[in-house]
Amino acid sequence: MSVKITFKKLVFFFFLIAVPLCIIVGAKILEKMTEDLPSISQLENYTPSLSTKIYDKDNNLIAELFMERRMLVPINEIPIDLQNAFISIEDNDFFYHWGVSTKGVIRALSRIALRRKVAEGGSTITQQLAKTIFLTPEKTLKRKIKEALLTIQLEKDYSKDEILQFYINQIYFGSGAYGAQSAAKVYFNKNVEDLNLAESATLAAIPKSPNFYNPFRNIKASQARRNLVLARMRQLGYITPEQEQEALAVPLPEREEIPKQESGHYFVEFLRIMLEPKYGTNVLFKGGLSIFTTLDMQAQTAAEKVLESELEKFDENRAKAFEKEGAEPVKAQGALIAMDINTGAIRAMVGGRSFKETQFNRATQAKRQAGSSFKPFVYLAALEAGFTAATLLDDEPMVFVYDGANWNLVSRDIRALEDIAEEIPESDLVDVQKVWTPVNYGGKYRGPVTLRTALALSINTCAIQTIMHVTPRKVIQAARRLGITTPLSNSYSLALGASDVTLQEMVSAYSVFGSGGVKTTPYVITKITDKDGRILEQNLPQQKEVLSPQICFVMTNMLKSVIERGSGWYAKNLNRPCAGKTGTTNEGGDVWFIGYTPQLAAGVWVGYDNRSISLGERVTGGTLACPIWTKFMKESLAGKPIVDFSQPDNIEWALVDPQTGLLALSKTPGAFLEAFIKGTAPKQYYNQVFPDSKRVDLTIEEEGF
Repeated sequence: MSVKITFKKLVFFFFLIAVPLCIIVGAKILEKMTEDLPSISQLENYTPSLSTKIYDKDNNLIAELFMERRMLVPINEIPIDLQNAFISIEDNDFFYHWGVSTKGVIRALSRIALRRKVAEGGSTITQQLAKTIFLTPEKTLKRKIKEALLTIQLEKDYSKDEILQFYINQIYFGSGAYGAQSAAKVYFNKNVEDLNLAESATLAAIPKSPNFYNPFRNIKASQARRNLVLARMRQLGYITPEQEQEALAVPLPEREEIPKQESGHYFVEFLRIMLEPKYGTNVLFKGGLSIFTTLDMQAQTAAEKVLESELEKFDENRAKAFEKEGAEPVKAQGALIAMDINTGAIRAMVGGRSFKETQFNRATQAKRQAGSSFKPFVYLAALEAGFTAATLLDDEPMVFVYDGANWNLVSRDIRALEDIAEEIPESDLVDVQKVWTPVNYGGKYRGPVTLRTALALSINTCAIQTIMHVTPRKVIQAARRLGITTPLSNSYSLALGASDVTLQEMVSAYSVFGSGGVKTTPYVITKITDKDGRILEQNLPQQKEVLSPQICFVMTNMLKSVIERGSGWYAKNLNRPCAGKTGTTNEGGDVWFIGYTPQLAAGVWVGYDNRSISLGERVTGGTLACPIWTKFMKESLAGKPIVDFSQPDNIEWALVDPQTGLLALSKTPGAFLEAFIKGTAPKQYYNQVFPDSKRVDLTIEEEGF
């Protein structure tokens, strides 16, 4: 018996086999495609790239570190106009579809059929979010299917408001801005919640093509698309025709409005170098940290302005000298750093004249000879060895000869150096490296002077005599206790600042005198928090008593003389109690002034990066660095109370004769009150010991190497 198979039966059997087979195959394909599909739960822990913000001591934003400039804002802080603008231009059925737009799918399929390739377009806001966060931008059918699956899952697990919040905080708006808050700052210099209708429409117009619709780059295209956004909002009933017309009349921004970092570049780079190894590049540039610093913008702005202004004037004058020498003019470099006397907090830092031209920080990285600004450490060691401010020193010529192991003083005779040289063996004279004849600036010798006068007038021979007495090792130990960490030469030339130091450690060391003997470790960060406000680190002043308050008071009192009648005379213009010391190296390669008030310690260095170039014959720490320091301090301390250094217990005062170091009568010329640690003041009067002594004029002098 034959079985007749009809066409209808064939079709029925085909579908009976083919449909289940297609379902099975399709399921296998979907299973395969979803194997590497990201878990939608990742969105709950998703952390977009956030900029790190740096604040000054008053919590004012001064700079940002970012790879993507971004800030997160909750949906309730995003203006309804901005939400509606995005919905109108990107996805007007957002609140009604299940994640994938049916119309959009049909359009996409027709494009595939016509163009034989996968094309973009028709994506809902949810699809765009899925693509941006979880997927690559490749245009393949496989990725589109994955996008649809993720989209459906997003719609299942999150509310429409949550999806819209994720989206508006995630998308790129051009000009380095990710998310609406950063975009609002970049384009309008305001927070996102303060945007008006026109501004909201402008931002919603950008993400379709952030470069093309960027108002800073293509204002016509940006305006046309903004107007389209407004038209769509009106058509959908989000705004009235009157609101549309009012918004159309608002001009677009034509330049970037976000405040540029105008100052503190060296300080910010100092932070980066310090923090990047600790936190890593990703966290520092993408983690949304908040770094609260010690920077005082009043002081920082003053430092940059004064340094550049004074060096610009110096360059103009120095250019004439370069011309005469037939050399190309070179710009002088400078650095300034200031710190709080009592806490060690860095208040200002300038590492050079242009961070754009050179990122080398001369305030913290450059090591240069300190010149006479090193002398206070010599006299500190002397005070600790029993010297007083009234101790007599001999200001006379000195000639040293090197015997292969040590420098030996050959003569201190007041005769001409030419006569002294006759006593030196001829074999030694042949090698100039074996003979050292330190001289005072200007070639003047004054005979017996007090330690105070030696410091105030920066007398080189007296500094060498002092280091010979206390030994270079004791001077090095004193400097180390105050915070000088760079290698120091164990030789007599150390007294003249022949060793290299950094400006930062010099200022830190001087601040110990001003604080009454308490060494505070310089620091720049008070607190760092993560994106959620959790404290990652918090710094408090680290302090250690390294000197007695009495020795510090005596030292400060002597350093006041540098300003009152010595090489730092320009600092009298500060019109408030201060102390400090100038420094000038051999041939005028480096000039310094380090000084302090009871509130602030600061230091200035000026020189050329090329050490072989001189600043000029008559240029000294007193004529160049000290005026910069004074003008900076005047501006940075403006409005601060004028206070004097506090006197500790166990200090006594005596009227002293400056030329003998003994007690003086009220009629003694030049007599002044000197501070002594209790029990160390002189007991005799000058006319009892030197009844026929002749008085020498002690004039203001600049210092030399």
